[in-house]
This record gives sequence, C-alpha cells and structure tokens, in this order.
Amino acid sequence: QVQLRDSGGGSVESGGSLRLSCEHSGITGRDTIYSMAWFRQAPGKEREGVAGIDSLSRTMYTDSVKGRFTISQDNNKNTLYLQMSGLEPEDTAMYYCAARIGAKRTLDPQFFNYWGQGTQVTVSS
Repeated sequence: QVQLRDSGGGSVESGGSLRLSCEHSGITGRDTIYSMAWFRQAPGKEREGVAGIDSLSRTMYTDSVKGRFTISQDNNKNTLYLQMSGLEPEDTAMYYCAARIGAKRTLDPQFFNYWGQGTQVTVSS
C-alpha cells in the first residue's frame, strides 16, 4: 500500500526559505522504477508540476522555480524533499507530493497515481 505524507509548509516573507518533506512507503525498492514530484495549486488555478525526481535521481523543474528550488530524496529515510529559497508571493499555494510507478518522466499531474494530503506555503511581500 502506497502512502505519502507531506509536511513543512508555513508562512514566510518574500525572499525566505522553506523545506518541504514527504515521507512515503510502498514506492521505492531496489528494482522499482518510479518518479516522485512536487505539485502546487493556488486558489482558482490548475495544479502545476514544480519539480520531479526519478529512481535514477534525475531531476526536472518547471521554469519558474529553476535556480530557486531543489528536489532531492533520501531513500534510506523514505523521504522526498523540496528545498525552496528565494520565495516569492507567486509561490503561495498548497503543495503536494506525488508518486507514480514507471519510467515516464513528467510533471503532468494526470500521470501520478498517489498523492499526499498537501501542505500550505504562504509567502508575504
């Protein structure tokens, strides 16, 4: 059974930093090919892929966060991270971690099967 639990959100001022964590189970294994990613959704907007990482630790980012956000994983701890720096008010959203089994590298939410409950990030100007 796959379970994801994300945490680490909060309120920061513009320019600040936060680190999101996603504890997971049932995803990683020695022979499992998977992808994990962070998504965000602001009120009235569609869910947007922010950053992704796969079982080979290859990463991908949406353009608006390149150079500011870093995705990483610690498979010994079964935890996915998103280090966010240089936060801007436009980054305000509910952030979700998600996972999928398979080799496709994508930040399209329709391809992800498993989701955390979300953690709120609010950036004030």
